This record gives sequence, C-alpha cells and structure tokens, in this order.
Amino acid sequence: MKILVIGDSCTDVFKYGRVERIAPEAPVPIIVPERETSNPGMAGNVVANLKALGAEVDFITNKTDIRKVRYVCSKYNHLLLRVDENDNCEPIDASFFPEDKYDVIVISDYCKGFLSEDDIEFITQNSTTPIFLDTKKILGSWAHNVDFIKINYHEYERNIDVLLNDNTLQNKTIVTRGKYGCDYQGKNYPTVDVPVKDVSGAGDTFLSGLVVEYARSQDIDKAIEFAQECTTIVVQKSGVSTI
Repeated sequence: MKILVIGDSCTDVFKYGRVERIAPEAPVPIIVPERETSNPGMAGNVVANLKALGAEVDFITNKTDIRKVRYVCSKYNHLLLRVDENDNCEPIDASFFPEDKYDVIVISDYCKGFLSEDDIEFITQNSTTPIFLDTKKILGSWAHNVDFIKINYHEYERNIDVLLNDNTLQNKTIVTRGKYGCDYQGKNYPTVDVPVKDVSGAGDTFLSGLVVEYARSQDIDKAIEFAQECTTIVVQKSGVSTI
C-alpha cells in the first residue's frame, strides 16, 4: 500500500536522568543526566509507524526543526519538564497538489503553522483518495470533504458544540478515549487494560494502525480494532515508540 502523509513534524527528545534531591534555591527537582534518545515526532511519528506496519510512505512536511525536549526521571519514568523549541514553522507550498496515486492520504495537523484550514479544504476538494484527518484545530465546514477525522477526548470536548450542530462532521469523527476505548457513530469500541508507561505519541500510532487496516480491508470497524491493538503495545514502552 502507498500512503501520503502531510503535516507538521518535529524531533522528540527525551533526556533521562537521576533525581535524588530538590534544589536549595527553589522547590524544583535536580536532574542528573544519564542518557538521551531522539526520534521523529508529530507527523514524523505517524510516518515511522506506517513504515513499521509495512506501508510505503511519501511525506510532505516543514523544514523548520521543531524540537520537543522532555526531561524525565529515569527511576519512575516521570516527566519533569517539557521544552518546545521553534514551536512554529513555515506554511506548506501553496502550489502543492496531491496526486491520486495513493491508497490513503493522511493529514496530521499539529497546528504549528504548516497547514491552514484553507489548505486542508483545498487538498480534500481536489482528491478522490480516502483522506484521514488528525487535527488540533477547531473543526468546521472546511473539513466536510474529509472521510474520517481522528481526535482525542480533550479535543472532542473543545469541539463538542461544533459536532452537536454538524452531523456531517459528527458522523466522520472517531474519538479516542485512552483506557475507555474510542467512540465512533454512537458505538464504543473497548480496549484491553494494560500497564501504561508512556502515552506520548500514542495517538499517532492509533492513526497509523487505523489507516493501514482501512487501506487493507476497507472496513472502518476492523481498522478501529486494529488501531487499538497497536496503541496498547506502544503505551507499554517508554518515550515515543513505534509499533
């Protein structure tokens, strides 16, 4: 299968260290660095998961190096601080036009400036390929031509007034709810209870599993169930992990 991913990407950096005392000059923990990991984040994490699941992927993203640096207590895997560097990026090339040579197009919009509502509407109006949207924006009529929308429960709460008054959007929206599974068209899809180490990037893994299984089976119910299986694996790992 061949998939096109469009969206803002970053580098996820995890700095793990030993924490044994509080600073004398302020009530903050002192971290002694031990190790560091880094990997593609945001839309880049979607790409990494899609490739891990066997898809061939083309990627259109920003050139600005956005970095999310997390400082973590290694003993308890407890996040102490996150520092976001270069939190905005340049917009997508306005001349971009998606070719209909893909099985699925994924729009992974983290609202860092790469995609506007008009850009997303333009893409969806000019392609016959199934399109999945994961966005931090408040939804609107600009998303009517998307086939499926994936948001988490916090994003759902921000969009609830829009969704209650727009059946078109409501019927396309899949809401992930962590240990409570996910909701789609009035149905809840329960998930398996597992020990959770880190939920960073779990939404990207869900989206990737959803897209791959839908491209394979054309069955959204199967796709949701497979996406949840993928997510239960990565949340048991530390950091942003791929399936």
